[in-house]
Amino acid sequence: MATVNSLRVLLRPTIPMAPRIQPIFVAAAPFSTTRAAAASAAPSVKSRRDLPRKVKKNYKKKATAAPVKKPNPGERKAFRKRIQLSNNSALPVEGLEKLESTTMSQKENIGKVFGLSDAVVDQLRALEAFKTTQAWNLFRAPHVLVREETAKLIQQLEDSKASKKAAKIVLTGSRLSGKSLAMLQAMSHALLNEWVVVSIPEGQDLTNGNTEYSPIPDSQPMQYSQPVYIIKLLQNILKANKKVLSSLPVQEKSSFVGNLKEGASLADLIVNAKEGDAAWPSLQALWKELTLPGRPPVLFCLDGVSHINMMSDYRSPEFEPVHAHDLVVVRMFVDALAGKTKLPNGGAIIAATSGNNNHRHPSQELVLAQLEAGQAGKKDEIPTPDPYERKYDERVYESLKNVHVMRIEGMSVPETTTLMEYWGASGLLRSAITSNLVKEKWSLAGHGNVGELERAALRTMHM
Repeated sequence: MATVNSLRVLLRPTIPMAPRIQPIFVAAAPFSTTRAAAASAAPSVKSRRDLPRKVKKNYKKKATAAPVKKPNPGERKAFRKRIQLSNNSALPVEGLEKLESTTMSQKENIGKVFGLSDAVVDQLRALEAFKTTQAWNLFRAPHVLVREETAKLIQQLEDSKASKKAAKIVLTGSRLSGKSLAMLQAMSHALLNEWVVVSIPEGQDLTNGNTEYSPIPDSQPMQYSQPVYIIKLLQNILKANKKVLSSLPVQEKSSFVGNLKEGASLADLIVNAKEGDAAWPSLQALWKELTLPGRPPVLFCLDGVSHINMMSDYRSPEFEPVHAHDLVVVRMFVDALAGKTKLPNGGAIIAATSGNNNHRHPSQELVLAQLEAGQAGKKDEIPTPDPYERKYDERVYESLKNVHVMRIEGMSVPETTTLMEYWGASGLLRSAITSNLVKEKWSLAGHGNVGELERAALRTMHM
């Protein structure tokens, strides 16, 4: 007989059972640890662009740039071309004499060092005679060594003054041999003797196309003026020769350019040239006045003569290259160097070749080599023109055929000893200056080349 509890069980609702889930087996590749589900969900990669890239995170803040004042126009060029003529860190050299009007013309002064007075230094600075490649900034004050070549050069200047004929000289030699320094010594001698000194510091400045120029009307062949450069040249002439020019009155009536009044001096003639239109007429009038009888001797110098013996970077109205001899300032110098312009009061026209900034010029090299061979008496060894060379210029030959070539090379051993003793007295050489040390440096410098000697002995002093 069924009990009550058993009947209650029968009366309960039946709960359906969930169906049994059968496990699904997925065939996996042998030796694979990647799960099949992840493999089926991975996106397809078609190129390198679809690959995930690492995001570069930079949490540093950008630093604010400090405001810097830009240099003014021409300030960097002035800093690059600055001339420093003294160094307070160098020792003063005691017992040296100052350069006087007759110092360099005396043979007993060869091989001695002399100082330049402050007045002469200011005049040479106005003429831009000091070069940036020269080591003036290592010493307490400017001093010069009277070399044998210097004495010969000064003697030619004295002979020209006595004979009332201009000395036409070209200084040549190897690189860093002291050609520009020899020209500076010639300027110093002329200034101390109250000559009128005109200097063109770099021939390249006249021909590189960086100066304004304009054709001169009715000139045959066409000549070109450079008014800005001429005004600067006139101002430099006035600064260096103001004392002499102020004592010379204007004599020619054609020299009264602009508002120039009667009784004016040559200094007033230069001061009157303020505009570009009056630049070339004023320079032409000044040059004409200086070549009149009764005037002081004139020294006309130019450094880098190879630049004025070639085609310049200027163009004619027909866009043809302008020869450097067609520029009026160059023409003035070339005519004086060739002897076409006479100097009745004596003087000298000096040109110097450059080893640091020089162009190969077949015509100039040929005529200078021929003149050197003729001066040495080697008539059988005079070089002849190369028949296969097509760049010979007849103008260059005409301008240089009457000059005297002076070659400046290395110093002698006694001159080297004197110069090194001066360096030692200035505190630049710490070693004992013995004969062995002098011969060693003299040999390393290529038998006394002054520039190479400076490199060999004072290399550590340059910044």
